[in-house]
Amino acid sequence: MSRILVLGGYGGFGGRIARRLASAGHDVLVAGRSLAKAQAFCADKPRLTPIAIDRASVATALSEHRPALLVDASGPFQTLDHMVPAACIEAGIHYVDIADAREFVCDIAKLDAAAKAAGVAVISGASSVPALSGAVVRRLAYGFEDVRAIDMAISASNRATAGPAVAGAILAQIGQPLKLWRGRRWTERSGWQELRREHFAVAGDRPLGFRLAALVDVPDHGLLPDGLPGRPAVTFRAGTELGFQTFMLWLASWLVRWNLLSSLAPMARLLRPLQGLTGWVGSDRSAMIVRLFGIIDGKRVERRWTLIASKGDGPEIPALSVPPLVSRILDGLEPAGARDAGSSLDLADYQPAFDGLAIRHEVTEHILPASLYARVMGARFAQLPHAVRAMHEALRDGGASGFAEVNGPTNILTAAIASVIGFPRAGTHELHVAFEERDGAETWTRAFGGKSFRSRLNQRGDLLVERFGAFRFGFDLPSDEDGLTMVMRRWWIGPFRLPLALAPRSLAREWEENGRFHFDVPIALPILGRVVHYRGQLQKT
Repeated sequence: MSRILVLGGYGGFGGRIARRLASAGHDVLVAGRSLAKAQAFCADKPRLTPIAIDRASVATALSEHRPALLVDASGPFQTLDHMVPAACIEAGIHYVDIADAREFVCDIAKLDAAAKAAGVAVISGASSVPALSGAVVRRLAYGFEDVRAIDMAISASNRATAGPAVAGAILAQIGQPLKLWRGRRWTERSGWQELRREHFAVAGDRPLGFRLAALVDVPDHGLLPDGLPGRPAVTFRAGTELGFQTFMLWLASWLVRWNLLSSLAPMARLLRPLQGLTGWVGSDRSAMIVRLFGIIDGKRVERRWTLIASKGDGPEIPALSVPPLVSRILDGLEPAGARDAGSSLDLADYQPAFDGLAIRHEVTEHILPASLYARVMGARFAQLPHAVRAMHEALRDGGASGFAEVNGPTNILTAAIASVIGFPRAGTHELHVAFEERDGAETWTRAFGGKSFRSRLNQRGDLLVERFGAFRFGFDLPSDEDGLTMVMRRWWIGPFRLPLALAPRSLAREWEENGRFHFDVPIALPILGRVVHYRGQLQKT
């Protein structure tokens, strides 16, 4: 077998990788800055040899030891450049890392030409993301005509204590801006926000129930949208088993987002002791879930992959991508070049390792209900013009762009109301509408230039109900061959129904013209007059 150098080979993940590679018959050089720690790790373990290497002197070490391949498991990769893979290319040595830092992994392709010229494979991200997640997504996406959204989450057992590198990587993201493909365009969100409850269950195993998870940045956010039909929105969340821990990190994210703190990274040294105080609580079970939403044969479908790891085997998962990938490289199955690991392995490549651990996983498929407008309108929805129908077929995520002409309020009172709601100022504006669909309800965010407002739509009987803050408005949706009209029938403040005679006056119209979606939305108040009137056109993007 081959000689392999594992940088960071006595760390939490590096140690697991080193042991697995040695078990596969490779001679493993366990490398790090501390020779004493490397020696302690390798003691009485066959095929493991300790050596001391500093990242700054990696080129010298490669020349001295001449491994067939280097595995970088040191991290945290959020603060590293590509010095080590570049040194491997220069030395003609294959390279694999377990990076989950978005910029580090996505930018590895900059070394592609040099790696090809040197005849070596340079692969970044051989970890839970993007290697395992990419394998799962490709498995789930098979047969889809159009993929609209991908939601992923990982929940770690409370017994899986984070090492310094992992703790630093987690805290460095909290409250920091990150880019997501949402609403059919790149948008900015903040790390460790968008708190959600995730449910993990696999047939034949005890469900984990609900756990909290929050938004974290991963390479998949940059890699997956362009790699699938439909260019889906991609969201990845992570959390701990104990909800209060995730909730406290969510609270802390606001301190960074509001610029009260520049970063939580300096507090990384405190995370492990604090986690130790609650180490006796919770279980030894971790989980991962990937949900893919899209269209198959005209049907709205969700495919879901769920994994539950018991008996403390969750921390093994980030180490499982390296051994099969190393085998592929050394067997000549991976072509030369520099790329991310998202397309290197299939889900079946993980099964031998899963079989040796307390891990269960499954794929399930669910046919989803019709879109909100289709449910409200029934058979009439299919008779709408294509542009109007397409605007109301949101599945998890969607977006449209165009322009609008806006007439503003007629007096100071209606101007105050328009300002509170967030209606746009008078003028001609570029317009973008983002559609977010969850559990049969839709949220529309309309951005007129630099000003936006949001409303939430759902169904109540045969009415479409749109909510602005505390107010809800129920509409009939009469239609004809040109489009539809929104006729107000009821309105409420909170749970209380209000007299229709006092309701805002609004007879919105949507239609197709020259293949594009057109709209006309007047809103006025009895006696007070116009609050806003906007009209224009949109095209799905």
